[in-house]
Amino acid sequence: MTRTTPPRPLDITELFPELREHSATATRLHPRPGMPTAADSSVGGPLLWPADEAWPVCIDGDAHYIFRLRTPSTVRRSREIYAAAQARADATGTRYALTDEERAQLPGLDFSEPHSLVNQPISLVPVAQLYRRDVPDFTGPDGADLLQVLWCPLDHPEEGYNPRVRLYWRQSADVSRPLAAAPEPPVVNDSYLPTPCVVYPEQIREYQYGGLLPEELDARITAWEEETEEESDDEEGIDYQFDLSLAPGWKVGGFANWSLTDPHPVDCTECGTAMTLLFTADSGEWHGSGGSWRPVEDPAEAPPNPTDVSIGRGYALYIFRCPVSFDHPPATAMQ
Repeated sequence: MTRTTPPRPLDITELFPELREHSATATRLHPRPGMPTAADSSVGGPLLWPADEAWPVCIDGDAHYIFRLRTPSTVRRSREIYAAAQARADATGTRYALTDEERAQLPGLDFSEPHSLVNQPISLVPVAQLYRRDVPDFTGPDGADLLQVLWCPLDHPEEGYNPRVRLYWRQSADVSRPLAAAPEPPVVNDSYLPTPCVVYPEQIREYQYGGLLPEELDARITAWEEETEEESDDEEGIDYQFDLSLAPGWKVGGFANWSLTDPHPVDCTECGTAMTLLFTADSGEWHGSGGSWRPVEDPAEAPPNPTDVSIGRGYALYIFRCPVSFDHPPATAMQ
């Protein structure tokens, strides 16, 4: 099955042709729960990792911000219980409800594993694996056909209270003896453990965030938005940022939406060069129950967060790369 973004309410470049100079393609990944293998592009799936290459770990210990810790097995079991209850309600047409037995298997809201568990090495968790063949907007070193994104599944204060990200590019043909199974961290923040998902890549076109457009153009777009809102029967009208220019969800390339903090420079810590957006991990695939970005193949009742990843209070984590060298460390911003 494919996933197809519905047509935008209008072609904004017909009203503002100069936007074509401030556009870029992006690949929406459309992750959906499944059983990917190491030979597949995926979100949260197994990685094609060399058996003789050490699996990366985080050793920040109690420097992590710790709120509530869960073991990966507890997180997965809890999700299975909630999913079973939802499936039961859908099949019977009854109200969603947990059984007493199901409730007994769930940890209490205030329960946490011992905080001392973070003082041992925390294995990074697979976030995404992307093969060049599947992603039109794939970017990597010459010869590399595989990008692997991992992160520490705990909050890092120095990273804006987000997970710390690591990137790996490699040639898949060089992995002659792959790792059978990745080591798991002893504990995680459950918001940072992706549910394994297959992906349905789709290339779209995006337009730059309004605050980064030329000032005169941004002002004209804002005036147009205000005018259409006054004329529209819809209470909100058409919004450039949320309806026409920037797709939500997991994607490669495109532009960041700076609606939370307004734009700020993201420069490489190694060389000072302005960085470019590489990858987006998002808390939702579309906005609201009637989101215009929901693929046409997904029913209205489809869950908007199939990966079970939550960034902050439902935001996105933007991962940037240095255009000078793929060896320079990535940077992140939560928006």
